Amino acid sequence: MAANVRHLAAGLSLAASFTFAATGAHAADQVNVICSAQAEWCNMIGTVYARTTGVKINVSMKGSGEALAQLIAEKDNPKTDIWFGGTGDPHLQAAEQGLSLEYKSPSLDQLQPWAQQQAQQAKFRTVGIYSGPLGFGYNTELLAKKKLAVPKSWADLLKPEYKGDIQVANPASSGTAYTMIATLVQLMGEDKAFDYLKGLHKNIGQYSRTGTGPIKAVARGETAVSISFVHDAPGEKLNGFPVESITPSEGTGAEIGSMSIIKGARNLAAAKKFYEWALTPAAQEMAAAVKQFQLPSNKFAKVDPRVPDFTKIKFINYDYAKYGASAERRRLIARWEKDVNSLPR
Repeated sequence: MAANVRHLAAGLSLAASFTFAATGAHAADQVNVICSAQAEWCNMIGTVYARTTGVKINVSMKGSGEALAQLIAEKDNPKTDIWFGGTGDPHLQAAEQGLSLEYKSPSLDQLQPWAQQQAQQAKFRTVGIYSGPLGFGYNTELLAKKKLAVPKSWADLLKPEYKGDIQVANPASSGTAYTMIATLVQLMGEDKAFDYLKGLHKNIGQYSRTGTGPIKAVARGETAVSISFVHDAPGEKLNGFPVESITPSEGTGAEIGSMSIIKGARNLAAAKKFYEWALTPAAQEMAAAVKQFQLPSNKFAKVDPRVPDFTKIKFINYDYAKYGASAERRRLIARWEKDVNSLPR
């Protein structure tokens, strides 16, 4: 079934929407989900959930920045019941703005401490469902062809030989790219981080709309290096592409992929059932079946060997509460637009 879902997902836009109706069962209920995970995972969730529960599930795929914008726009008349996946910062912002519902899962004590902390910081209006470190993806064949070294540090990405050969997403639409800005600010201090981003801007070939766009461009040989979550690289490698990944030597941040029930959800009971299902080990283990290698939040979920080894990565002490605040996100993105994105490349 995983192969069929991957085939179905091939080439899909992340903004696409799909309805998965239960087969051989009466769909007595329905749930409307925004999914900010990779398309293959979103499709797997929709297919399996419909078949195993008899619930009609409508899945709309959007990057986490776009998802937050939609929820803000729909605040007075929500069309979404639950938001699954995507970086945790926008989920924390949704919680802060009263867009998501307080809900304490009975399964909370089964989750990793970082997932529980995410829930506590949001006053139980969101919860961590997976985690993954920020780093670089690279195309081994393209680097060899261009006689480029593997970048091992943030500093390496400023070298002139990488000009035009690096991709990262646009932080206004992508939680991945916002995580990069927040990581660099915490690592270097804000002014030095923005000086760094100005230097990096000169080497960027393209800012993609979604956080997964750059690693897919690396896989296709359209760019040599991506700034992306490193758990996205093993799946591309499994698909036969010459992709590897590395985390920067100075230190890096990690996303806490999250899930939130939307305040005013039309199908609240169905949303809570989906929420509980998504926290189970069986549901979280499905990610690896569609080549998604984040660390699951449920302590009892089996961890695929291709999931990045967190014990071997140098992490900063990422302040999720501060950088998950709406005002801070807006301020940093506005500064990036003014000080960095406005510059010629």
